[in-house]
Amino acid sequence: MRIALIAPPFIKIPPRFYGGTELFIANLAEGLKKFGHDVVVYANGESNVGVEVRWLYPEHEWPIKGGSCENLKEINHTAWAVHDASESCDIIHINNVFGLPHSRFIDTRFIYTIHHPHGRALSEFYSYYPDVYYVTISDFQRQQETMPHVQTIHHGIDLSRYRLCENKKHYLSFLGRIAPVKGTHLAIAVAKKSGIPLKIAGEVQPLFRDYFESEVKPHIDGKFVEYVGEADLATKNELLGNSLALLFPIQWDEPFGLVMIEAMACGTPVLALPGGSVKEVVSDELADTFAARSKSWRDGHVKSRLASVPLQSVFMQRNTSRWNAWSPSTSTCTPRFAIWDHPEASENCSKWLAKSARWHEHAALNLRKRISGGSFALCGAEACFQSQAPRKVR
Repeated sequence: MRIALIAPPFIKIPPRFYGGTELFIANLAEGLKKFGHDVVVYANGESNVGVEVRWLYPEHEWPIKGGSCENLKEINHTAWAVHDASESCDIIHINNVFGLPHSRFIDTRFIYTIHHPHGRALSEFYSYYPDVYYVTISDFQRQQETMPHVQTIHHGIDLSRYRLCENKKHYLSFLGRIAPVKGTHLAIAVAKKSGIPLKIAGEVQPLFRDYFESEVKPHIDGKFVEYVGEADLATKNELLGNSLALLFPIQWDEPFGLVMIEAMACGTPVLALPGGSVKEVVSDELADTFAARSKSWRDGHVKSRLASVPLQSVFMQRNTSRWNAWSPSTSTCTPRFAIWDHPEASENCSKWLAKSARWHEHAALNLRKRISGGSFALCGAEACFQSQAPRKVR
């Protein structure tokens, strides 16, 4: 089967630094190739994924400002790619909304992976294209959509590219966009409350430059809070692998969160706030997760649990303010669990995190099991269609 994967034209495939969608497309392309399919990726001319690459624009363009010029470029790239793919491909797999309208004009089957958070306007837009097969990257996403053909396929990664690190160093890590919704300011607050140094890696996009300058940069001293810049694969392995834990204090409903499985692939536990996909990605099978209204929390029996729990994940109440770090005086919400605000928790946090390092192998083995078992399987797009009747021409 010949399968077209259409990526946005702005970031090379695979990405060197930022680009979760682009990393997904690279992994998918190479995975489908291993299954014996003929794969073509439509991206920019700098892409070097191990399959056929076709391009309209020779160079990457990132970061973008999100204006009309970039939209026009993506519309043009997508229209060209769909037309070209329709002449030779059995399936066209798109990764942005700009490709959906073209499904009306050709008989080739479409699959669309939804990479972004749910939006009412977008869902209404999807409803006009009921013949497209939609893939959500979490069940949380899927439960908010009503299209007739929609299923969840969690993201996958190539485990051979990640190094399992057994000996942890005394620091926490944050890896992701430096943006309010990613909670970089909360990661800094956790580090300061726990007394454990923090290393931050990620892209500062133009849209969030003011946030970085006002809420993150003043705390960076190069010692306790360190900003290492953007992270390529080698940096990810070093940063995540050596870390006691990855902090994932999101302030939105995360569509998936690739960095969580990247951390676990390196043998590093994840401390995450709830939202979107988090509870699907971070397994409760190997860790005692503190749940809402936990009796031990209500009774104040935190100290003993901090000293004994094999940490893989901790779910905490999300901050309801815009950028400010959570505190009892500024938040309008009741914390489900906030390790840095309990009087006995801070003094035990370091020991607790150190204990969790012993569970690195279990976390990685669990991830490998889930990938091989299909929970994080590469999206075999052809499986969505093999049993379907031929599509009607409209």
